[in-house]
Amino acid sequence: MPISEIPSLLSNLLQSRQTILPKRLGSPGPDAEQLLLILDAAAHAPDHGQLLPWRFVVIPDGERSALGRAFSDALLERDSSALPEQLQQAYEKALRAPLLLMLVVEDQRGDAEIGLLERVVSAGCAVQNMLLMATALGFGSALTSGKALKSTSLRGLFRLNTHEYAICFLSLGTVQRAKPARVRPESDQYVTYLSTESE
Repeated sequence: MPISEIPSLLSNLLQSRQTILPKRLGSPGPDAEQLLLILDAAAHAPDHGQLLPWRFVVIPDGERSALGRAFSDALLERDSSALPEQLQQAYEKALRAPLLLMLVVEDQRGDAEIGLLERVVSAGCAVQNMLLMATALGFGSALTSGKALKSTSLRGLFRLNTHEYAICFLSLGTVQRAKPARVRPESDQYVTYLSTESE
């Protein structure tokens, strides 16, 4: 491949990635071979000290109900007066998208001088690699978070210890309903240059 074509291919891949809500992701999801490619992409993230301070938990179809109950229980933890329909809505969040994973980051593995924020940055790079690989394979994707990630019910379901943090969920699947790509910020909106000159 001519080197001149590489920037264009990479640019097209980056520009084609967008968040597709889990409710808009349907079957088919990645098969076993495609899932392995997506998971392997995470291993190429920067990782200071080679700590591997993050991991991904795949939630199989047979465990979606348990996750749904954890979502409902998490809502009750926050609001004991939650209505049945609200609890059902919380439960149904676990049933969306054909492939669902959770990202966990821990702050104790390896060199204690490498702080949590740096570990989270590494995890974010791993996630982006996975999202780009999923996009290259033709799948839509989304990251979702929320208060349930800090709940006793969800932390108990995933057996997280006191040094582990549930960061977000990754949903992957075939796009059922596309949306217009959002306008991305120009680099001058988020880049400045260090200057020691007085104004």
